[in-house]
Amino acid sequence: MAHKSKVVNSLCLGIEGLFKKNKVEFMKGYGKFKDAQTIEVDTPEGTKKEIKAKNIIIATGSEPNNLPGGILPINEKTVISSTGALSLLKVPKKMIVIGAGVIGLELGSVYNRLGCEVEVIEYSSKILPPFDNEVSNTFQRILSKQGFKFHLGYKVVSGSENSNGVTVTAESITDSKKIDFKADVVLVSTGRRAFTSGLNLGALGIQTDKLGRIPVDKNLMTSAKNIFAIGDVIEGPMLAHKGEEEGVAVVEHICGEHSHINYFNIPNVVYTHPEIASIGYSEEELKQKGNYLNFLI
Repeated sequence: MAHKSKVVNSLCLGIEGLFKKNKVEFMKGYGKFKDAQTIEVDTPEGTKKEIKAKNIIIATGSEPNNLPGGILPINEKTVISSTGALSLLKVPKKMIVIGAGVIGLELGSVYNRLGCEVEVIEYSSKILPPFDNEVSNTFQRILSKQGFKFHLGYKVVSGSENSNGVTVTAESITDSKKIDFKADVVLVSTGRRAFTSGLNLGALGIQTDKLGRIPVDKNLMTSAKNIFAIGDVIEGPMLAHKGEEEGVAVVEHICGEHSHINYFNIPNVVYTHPEIASIGYSEEELKQKGNYLNFLI
């Protein structure tokens, strides 16, 4: 953890250094819209500052989802998100991972290699639901050999904390059979949601969809002129390199240049052991499109 903190701090200071080198003003604080050309910032010192600009890019990212129904709210101690998983003070003896998506398997893989017993509860019938079936099935066998235990087709229905850790009850979606799990730590990795609340978007007439994402046009402009949105706050995979490319495209558009993003060519990587990488459509997605040979041509 000390090494991790040192690396993260070094990277952050490096970016701040790049800002200074390229004459980019960096202001810390919580920003929200006052009007279409003004951002009001609450600073850590307790003061308020305003920034005015002709063009504004919303890139506020995402935050972890809690379990529905108020089950086991995240406290970053015994019930943790990916953020808490990166700051645990010791390796748990046992960890329950809720969700067999990218984040859950990545962090579960880390703690499994550190000697932690890892059990995964997943609503879907396979791990890594959006991935190619052959890849998901093969990878599940690999992780099982490494010590992972999987419970697929189960949903978490209740949970509680006690002096010995956390207890989770999951129910089969096929026969309603219930299983109780006990662990030191529960990692909630049931996806992320766009971080758009508190930005005062309503003052600009910007409406979000049911997932809190901001609709944009082909140039990534919102319904408000000269206000753009990129990354996790808009539709598409929540990947840092996807948001980075969108940021470049927006700035090129603002500067009057033509820009284009080929979303088909965005790679997806799972940083487990071994790693998984994919690009383009899966076999199943192509079959769903019908005559996939003609589609590729």
